[in-house]
Amino acid sequence: MNEDIDKNYIKQFDDVVLLIRQTRNNVVRLANTALIELYWKIGEYLHKRIEASEWGNGVVKQLSLHIAKHNPGLSGFSDKNLWRMKQFYETYSAESKKLSPLVRQISWSNNLVILSRAKSIEEKEFYLRLCIAERYSKRELERQIDSAVFERTMVSQPKLSPMLRELAPDSGCMFKDNYVMEFIGGKDFPNELSMKSALIKQMKDFILELGKDFIYIDQEFNLQVGCSDFRIDLLFYHRELQCLVAIELKTEKFKPEHLGQLNFYLEALDRDVKKAKENPSIGILLCKDKDDEVVEYALSRCLSPTMVAEYRLCLPDKKMLQQKLREIFEENEITVS
Repeated sequence: MNEDIDKNYIKQFDDVVLLIRQTRNNVVRLANTALIELYWKIGEYLHKRIEASEWGNGVVKQLSLHIAKHNPGLSGFSDKNLWRMKQFYETYSAESKKLSPLVRQISWSNNLVILSRAKSIEEKEFYLRLCIAERYSKRELERQIDSAVFERTMVSQPKLSPMLRELAPDSGCMFKDNYVMEFIGGKDFPNELSMKSALIKQMKDFILELGKDFIYIDQEFNLQVGCSDFRIDLLFYHRELQCLVAIELKTEKFKPEHLGQLNFYLEALDRDVKKAKENPSIGILLCKDKDDEVVEYALSRCLSPTMVAEYRLCLPDKKMLQQKLREIFEENEITVS
């Protein structure tokens, strides 16, 4: 087709395209919900038959063979998958009012990852909600579990300035106390520049660790104040908070004086870069190490919306984190199912 499109109608045409895409997305979503509902009902059916001693384990194998023989177009109903459906129902049936709506919002493959790898019902709920919010693929979800996001979130809370808590009360759920960046290698970097270059090359993985609401803007973002030029290591925009987020990298242990530089950058961003409808800029100081008490003192009178976190270049020891989490639960007399 060589006919030119009349530019006067492009906006209307885009509206039609948007309708098509929205409908297709809705169809996919409804199809997934129906599929999960089917697996739930099959799991419930198997559970009740077996609990009532009407079916032995061999009957499930026969059911799988029957489906394959008489309905060759139906795939995905091997005896192994049928047992997974039973486990799926049994795991969530006691929490059906709370978690049943959640499991229907994610894919079956993601449900299986959470079902097999998350230990407690609390951990399962955590990843269900995170998967819905961040729209993880299977690979992304597995990486988050590998990096112990649940344990890290439960064990330590992000270190935020009072101003950041005031401006964004939910920011504690959007930021982390430590960030795992195993994707850029397990060795220390000699300086911030080399570390920044490694992060830029793996930006997709970096945003996965930060959170998908982060939109990358630039590295070495230039700020001109007076007759001097200053550069922010990494600049992002956060969709939910609707603000610029400046990230400063430090390949050393946190020092209180690091905040002075970051505060200066935030002031320059708000005066010269931030748009009128946007919220005040937020700063993240990402350090190799930190003393939490020193961080608390440094942030207590900080007048800028900032936070201090540390980074790790290898996956954390999940067993150690799980042990620490159990100790916290025991101290607070919390029962984990």
